Amino acid sequence: MIYLELLWSFFQIGLFSIGGGYAAMPIIQHQVVDLHGWLNLTEFADIISISQMTPGPIAINSATFVGMRIAGLAGAIVATTGCVLPSCIIVVILARLYLKYKEMALLKGILKGLRPAIIALIASAGVTIAVLAFWNTTVDAIRLADTDGIAIFLFAAGLFVLRKWKADPIYVMVASGVAGLGLYALAGYLF
Repeated sequence: MIYLELLWSFFQIGLFSIGGGYAAMPIIQHQVVDLHGWLNLTEFADIISISQMTPGPIAINSATFVGMRIAGLAGAIVATTGCVLPSCIIVVILARLYLKYKEMALLKGILKGLRPAIIALIASAGVTIAVLAFWNTTVDAIRLADTDGIAIFLFAAGLFVLRKWKADPIYVMVASGVAGLGLYALAGYLF
């Protein structure tokens, strides 16, 4: 039964993830955290972080990690298949339709209309992850006293380095991880 739930949940994620992995994050959160309770918000944020650091699309990496955590290797295979299957079906259908109707004004209008919705989904995912990182809670429960100053400092420093010196993001992530380990240890959060 769990395999069918994983397949169906990630099939829906794959089906409605228009705009890529960042746009899929709210949908993944709804399925994995809110609907099924397979992960809590902190675990979800950890899965998203790991998914971004590993090669491959975020939605597929998330499916693999969640499937592995819930039902082992078979669960990882089922969840990943569920996430990829809709895209394969849709791409084949759309490629045929696009080649046939690519000059049609209605099609151009539909594609132009999807852009703002995709930007909204990406912004929503960004806000959710920022709130989890800076306050370790949901958007509706933010309290100034719970602000994680170290996380905000690391974010601001990383953003500054990326924008000012166009540094390689991998080096910035590694440096942020090392700096975070040191700062959190000094603050008494570790060990």
